[in-house]
Amino acid sequence: MRSEMLREIWENERPAGATVAVAALLGLLALPYGAVVALRNRLYDRGLLPQGELPCPVVSVGNLTVGGTGKTPTVILMARILRERGWRPAVLSRGYGGSAREPVNVVSDGKRVVLGWSEAGDEPVLIARTLPEVPVLTGTMRLLTGRAAVEKFGANVLILDDAFQHRSLRRSLDVVLIDAARPFGNGSMLPRGPLREKPEGLRRAHVIIRTGAEENAMEPTPGLFGLPCFRGYRRAEALVGAGTGQVFPVEDIRGRKGCAFAGIGRPDSFRESLAGLGAQVVSFRPFDDHHPYGPGDLDDLLRLAAASGAGLIVTTEKDAVRLADFPDFLAELFFLRIGMEITPAEAFAGLLFTGLRIK
Repeated sequence: MRSEMLREIWENERPAGATVAVAALLGLLALPYGAVVALRNRLYDRGLLPQGELPCPVVSVGNLTVGGTGKTPTVILMARILRERGWRPAVLSRGYGGSAREPVNVVSDGKRVVLGWSEAGDEPVLIARTLPEVPVLTGTMRLLTGRAAVEKFGANVLILDDAFQHRSLRRSLDVVLIDAARPFGNGSMLPRGPLREKPEGLRRAHVIIRTGAEENAMEPTPGLFGLPCFRGYRRAEALVGAGTGQVFPVEDIRGRKGCAFAGIGRPDSFRESLAGLGAQVVSFRPFDDHHPYGPGDLDDLLRLAAASGAGLIVTTEKDAVRLADFPDFLAELFFLRIGMEITPAEAFAGLLFTGLRIK
């Protein structure tokens, strides 16, 4: 199925035209998926499925929907907060999209990045490059990668990336991100909608962060399920030359004609971010999340940039990670570095350390 049609279905509660029949079929497929998810959660809730434990505090960063809520910059922010207090965090990821299949794959040992994006996945490599002193490991069983992080690298607090549904490991704190404008997408389960589980799953969480680029985004009811709620803003920090690493003020993009592209969970959000910074987005090409770029894609983008009169080709930092094998194209490319700001900051940090029982 074409990703454009799927995005259209997910963005509309009542599809029209050619998407009606496809949406109906996806709705039927969502029924068994939802039943399996509900049964699995019930078994964990009743203690009938086991949960492993690790000898240090564990915090999970996750969401209810597929992609696009800012988990990666939140993981980076939390690791920095922990390091500032003198703790030794490690990040554990499933390594989605990576070819490495060992039970434990070391992306970074806290000194250097040892795996590329094709082996580890784009997000773990991005985290490892951004946090050069933090070990990053991938593997499908976080219990195993967590033990390795503690035993081999001396980690004394673990951050699980995208793990709200990974219930086989007990955690000290569950942080869940939801989109401020559309917290539950179109309200439907996969594949009819973006929900991985029903909104009631938030009852397992300890903290909710409502994320969105715009400060005036419509927000859900504060105190959802009686949980502490914070506001998260994705802030553009810099414009970076993808080939040279040279950093420019983000203000440099204002007024410039740009050809933009993005292969992320919500590619249109990147275009909106550029427009919000004052860039003239004269052409834009969306790709699927984690899209593996090839020479044909790059040729198309160069032609698109030339035809639209763009003086700048710009993408996300995650996309730039997946373009490491194309140095000539990287020389023409810039990416936007995004960070997460959570407010109120002091209250969030205090709750983080209280939840992890760290003083």
